[in-house]
Amino acid sequence: MKVHVHMKRALVFLIYYMFVAVEVIGNRGNSSGVFDGTRVINVGAFFAYNSTIGRSVGPALLAAIEDVNSDTTILNGTKLNLILQDTNCSGFLGTVEAMQFMGNDVVAILGPQSSGIAHTISYLMNELHVPLLSFAATDPTLSPLQFPYFLRTTISDHFQMHAIADVIAYFGYREVVAIYVDDDYGRNGVSILGDALAKKQAKISCKAAFTPGASRSDIDTLLVGANQLESRVFVVHVNPDSGLNIFSVAKRLGMMTNGYVWIATNWLSSILDSSDKVKQETTDLLQGVITLRHHTPDSNLKTRFISRLGSMKDKETPKFNSYALYAYDSVWLLARALDEFFNDGGTISFSDDSRLLSTNESSIHLTSLRVFNQGQKLLQILTDMNFSGVTGQINFDSEKNLFRPAFDVLNIGGTGSRRLGYWSNYSGLSIVSPETLYTKPPNTSIASQHLYSVIWPGQTTKRPRGWVFPNSGKPLQIAVPYRVTFPAFVSKDKGPLGAKGYCIDVFEAAITLLPYPVPHQYILYGDGKRNPSFDSLVNAVAHNKYDAAVGDVTITTNRTRVVDFTQPYIGSGLVVVATVKETKSSAWAFLKPFTWQMWGVTGILFLFVGAVVWILEHRMNPDFRGPPSQQLVTVFWFSFSTMFFSHSM
Repeated sequence: MKVHVHMKRALVFLIYYMFVAVEVIGNRGNSSGVFDGTRVINVGAFFAYNSTIGRSVGPALLAAIEDVNSDTTILNGTKLNLILQDTNCSGFLGTVEAMQFMGNDVVAILGPQSSGIAHTISYLMNELHVPLLSFAATDPTLSPLQFPYFLRTTISDHFQMHAIADVIAYFGYREVVAIYVDDDYGRNGVSILGDALAKKQAKISCKAAFTPGASRSDIDTLLVGANQLESRVFVVHVNPDSGLNIFSVAKRLGMMTNGYVWIATNWLSSILDSSDKVKQETTDLLQGVITLRHHTPDSNLKTRFISRLGSMKDKETPKFNSYALYAYDSVWLLARALDEFFNDGGTISFSDDSRLLSTNESSIHLTSLRVFNQGQKLLQILTDMNFSGVTGQINFDSEKNLFRPAFDVLNIGGTGSRRLGYWSNYSGLSIVSPETLYTKPPNTSIASQHLYSVIWPGQTTKRPRGWVFPNSGKPLQIAVPYRVTFPAFVSKDKGPLGAKGYCIDVFEAAITLLPYPVPHQYILYGDGKRNPSFDSLVNAVAHNKYDAAVGDVTITTNRTRVVDFTQPYIGSGLVVVATVKETKSSAWAFLKPFTWQMWGVTGILFLFVGAVVWILEHRMNPDFRGPPSQQLVTVFWFSFSTMFFSHSM
């Protein structure tokens, strides 16, 4: 208990110290205002300086601020003052630094790169009405409904996970193992992946999570457990700064060989794009891995910007990943929005939050947090912007996502990577660039999905099966209908299989053709006294009570919606089923269709018809007159003639 008290006191002291620092900085002239005759607008930016993303983002932000301030066509002489803070990959520091920014009267904050920090400070931005433009927080649960002042200026992981699901479905895999970091970024991304796979009739068979900053021994334990599972398809969704440890351990465990499939989200391409020349030991770890990279169309603006970044001095990275491009566009997005804001007669002002005045006696000085009065108007202008940036066209849809997200699909091999194709939410997987497809009607049909051939782990072009039978695994549970009728198809057997019949013979013949053993066990479905419900049998397979079913199960539309069927190997078509009996033929065979009772009723009806006709005709028709015997013969004759329709009308 005392430990917690001391920790709380230390935390309060640290926050107090930082807010005192904020006041000092503000007095030194860092607040928005007019300095030396020039109007200055404060903009905050915070990220982890010494990180894969931070080393690319930092120079890009400085270059963007310099370009904006030197451009005489925008902001009409107003300058942007960028205030940088280093989060050092700490959620606590990130939250405190966000409060520091608010003491400097910033009109917007660029960042953070951490989805966890973005979740926390978005509550603060909601209350203080300061737009938060994040170029790297990709957590799809950062919803504009919950966090209206959060504006993602990069591609959400919602789209990336659907791209991963499309790649998995393209190669025909149904189960994957998700390896991810156990934070907001990892958990929520994998959750979206599970939903996307479910739409493809696939699933995540195991979620293997590790804590942020996990040691190599922890990762080793995690992968040893994952290697004992049935699935050999692994999706890795981790942070760039620790992701290579996964593949280093996997290489040592022999998990980068034939039969394995590794798919990494765009964190891997961020590492590779940040290196001028990837080290040989790094590429050796990644042979055969499939990864994604943000797709940014080629343009003169992009080429000039990359060239400029490459020629910068004092840079900490030889090359820059795609997050640098999104950071650069984020600054220009804010600058253009402010330009439109000022052109519409807008002014910048801040006010105290009345709810914080009651804390004036507190040593934390929360009253330094002020509300940006025009934050709502600036946010609306930001979401309505539409211009061409280094990443392509910058505009947002109704859910504040960048319009037309797209990725490059890469395959690591040799000393680098090669592009297998593209993914876009417009047309799915394609070997044609998204810009070309945008000129055509959207097409996400299965037949339109294409990628170039992959070099898989083990330097093979043969697609891995993607699963194995685990050593400790159970045999497949195969349900067979235990029915009363038609036992020739499937029935109970006292032999070692436990079932016999034509369907069992076909299944066993198919099993013997496979190049690997398939342990299986037949489970009788039903009590053998009455026919079981085949719909219930199908639903039991769909709900994973059984792994499969073998029997004369009719393929219907409703059943195909929940399970997969093999190609039918019995096709009866439309037939009439009748029992077969051996009978002797005779001259009276024509009487067989009806029973003697039916023939008797038919004869009585004919006589009745003849009698009625005689009653109606004998008074006027001479053919129906004469002696009684003649009239009786006429009645019988007429009745007999009606049977063969031989009478004249």
